Amino acid sequence: MIKVQEEDFQVDLLYKNLLQANKTGAVAMFVGLVRQFSDLPKEACSFELEHYPGMTENNLQAIVDEANARWALLDVAVVHRVGKLSVDDQIVFVGVSAAHRAEAFQACDFIMDYLKSRAAFWKKETQGDKAQWVSANVKDERSLDRWAK
Repeated sequence: MIKVQEEDFQVDLLYKNLLQANKTGAVAMFVGLVRQFSDLPKEACSFELEHYPGMTENNLQAIVDEANARWALLDVAVVHRVGKLSVDDQIVFVGVSAAHRAEAFQACDFIMDYLKSRAAFWKKETQGDKAQWVSANVKDERSLDRWAK
């Protein structure tokens, strides 16, 4: 399941959906939050995500397809929010079910690394009355090196 949406998501429901496969022995999940990115009070900070409908979902599907090709996965769920978010809001959920924990952990980590660098999202941080679009993060790009075949 891949969803790009404005509304919040419920981790417990997403988790339960990952348990549908009878052979599930492990579920690995990651929930990303909007963090405090300024010294200003968190009420003065916001985060806005834009995406290109269709292209973003295709990017995410390609990442999930690659994870499925590398590991024996039973199910994958990716939910990414867009729109205006505040500090402490949930922004992304990645969940992977597999027969064994190693595959679940590795695939979840792989999907997050590629999502951060390859999915078509654009983000803007607002601090008080100042806003700026955030450029690509070199650290996120370097994280992809460990997944090179």
